[in-house]
Amino acid sequence: MSAALTTGRDKRPLALSVENLSYSFAGGVSLFRGLGFSIREGEFVSLLAPSGMGKTTLFRLLAGLLSPQAGTIKVGSSGDSRGRIGYMPQRDSLMPWRSVLDNAALGLELAGIPKREARRRVLELLPAFGLEGTEAKRPHELSGGMRQRVSFLRSVLGGGNVLLLDEPFSALDAMTRIHMQQWLLQVWEKHRKTILFITHDIDEALLLSDRVLVAAHSPVSFLEELTISLPRPRTYETVLDDSFASLKRQAMGLLGREGTGWGGASR
Repeated sequence: MSAALTTGRDKRPLALSVENLSYSFAGGVSLFRGLGFSIREGEFVSLLAPSGMGKTTLFRLLAGLLSPQAGTIKVGSSGDSRGRIGYMPQRDSLMPWRSVLDNAALGLELAGIPKREARRRVLELLPAFGLEGTEAKRPHELSGGMRQRVSFLRSVLGGGNVLLLDEPFSALDAMTRIHMQQWLLQVWEKHRKTILFITHDIDEALLLSDRVLVAAHSPVSFLEELTISLPRPRTYETVLDDSFASLKRQAMGLLGREGTGWGGASR
């Protein structure tokens, strides 16, 4: 069943709605054809697909960095096509000359918040994001995981109705990645921001999400859906449960329908 239909059972207001979205690269290579899906406020939803299926391109469309050739993208409960989206790319994109404090405050400053007030808001949240005592450090003084925390805090403070996280842990080593997944679970449980998370890692998608949307073939015209009924709060040990293994088999079955592979880089 497509994602656009199954979310109708959820009575929470819509945070993001996509209808009849189409997009092709120059030269006519079609990535999306009549795609539709929706996300409710406070949901954590992952988009899972093999490499080369256009996951990152979709995020750029949602964030307004690209314009759809057809269809509509509406953000927020009012359905405003101009609603704000916070976008966290794969690379942290921190400014090397700015401190942790000023990097995290950047989104607020761009939104017109006075610098002093922006810094105050950042300082209030540093402990909750595991960044207490780092406010004066520069990005080169931080580990990869700490840099991603700063980037995520900046996205949260930017005030978007929806946060788009584009494979934020893909460049981290395996142990740091597990640690960051557990950290994100804890932060999301506390703040309940609406998140659309892009990944090609099945375990990561199942561990973090309320729902997983699966792109099974290209061009993408609909998304298969897995509802993740695993109890919360979750820890990484959840991946050892029999119920988790069952969900993983379902996800692998959906991804294998068209025989698409996992090699190559996402576009």
